[in-house]
Amino acid sequence: MAAPRRYPPDLIDAVVQRVAHARTVRAYGAITTVARQLNLDPRRVQKWVTKATTPIATQPARPSNDPWETYLPTGLLHCRYCHQSMNQAEPQDAVQGYQCQPGCRTRPLHAAAVADTIGRAILRHAPRIIPATGTPTPPHLAAIHAHRVLARVTIGATAADITLTWRATPISAPGIDVERIQRVAVARNLALTEPLRARQLLHASLTGVDPATAPADPVHAEAATLLAELHLQLGHPADAIAWATYAHHSTIHLHGPTHPRSLHALHLQAVAHRRAGHHQRAYHLYRQLADHLASVDGPHAHRTLATQATTALVLHALGHCHAARTLLADTITTHRREHPGHPATAHMTQHLSHIWRDCATKGHQHQHT
Repeated sequence: MAAPRRYPPDLIDAVVQRVAHARTVRAYGAITTVARQLNLDPRRVQKWVTKATTPIATQPARPSNDPWETYLPTGLLHCRYCHQSMNQAEPQDAVQGYQCQPGCRTRPLHAAAVADTIGRAILRHAPRIIPATGTPTPPHLAAIHAHRVLARVTIGATAADITLTWRATPISAPGIDVERIQRVAVARNLALTEPLRARQLLHASLTGVDPATAPADPVHAEAATLLAELHLQLGHPADAIAWATYAHHSTIHLHGPTHPRSLHALHLQAVAHRRAGHHQRAYHLYRQLADHLASVDGPHAHRTLATQATTALVLHALGHCHAARTLLADTITTHRREHPGHPATAHMTQHLSHIWRDCATKGHQHQHT
């Protein structure tokens, strides 16, 4: 029987991989042990493992929706029509995709479907490059190794319409730790329901990683981002700062300063410093975030104006009442004009009223404008 919809495919894959790893340590009881660790029904885990051990050809395609498992290295994919490199497109409806030059394709290609097609080809023609785990490797994880055996992927009208140019000699393995990847995948699914268990898994996946000196790595950056979010969720902003800072620096190196992941990591870094009481540092981070959002979304976009409003609150926390009031009032005026009826305008107005009341309570002498 198929797994319920509330169990995503990457969680099922991660559980199966964990059972395989446990069986390398002990021959019996692996399913029960893993089920107990993840608070799952052992019978359900047994069904997942049984299904995973059937021949790959009998299993339906199950693309992953996880971005860092889905996207392939930049420069590998090329369009058959415009002959240009295909790049990551902005997510639409939370779906990752690829797009080439403007005017070539009307819609981006589904990145998970591309990874699934390429991963199945690798499993069929070059399975030796996949690290042995004891169970069949899902296609989207096999696609992680695409750059090692493929020199070029030419894509036609659909994700299934591809031409593969194989390398004469595969590139040696870069040391990808499948177990570390799976820990992060499990932690992502446990973050909302079991944050403490998710935090433990993320700490395990980041074992040996010093956030102050570690080089940029997509898996480590993803784990660091999730760990920073969990620390903030659990009320530990000081612990979130180091991981949010590493995640930001790493994503900038991997994707550039205005990539959605880089902007998200920068926002986490700013929030962590603000909650920790480091208002001066938070002010500079929020200013940087607002500048990036202005270039990406536009100076009058909601995200840009919301960040400016938060910057005003940080200014007030630093004691710059007049500057905070001026910035927040200007932001409210622009937001009301550009986004009429948006509830955020009312929230900004409440914050402005709070600043005025706070000044009155403390006896500040400010000229009313």
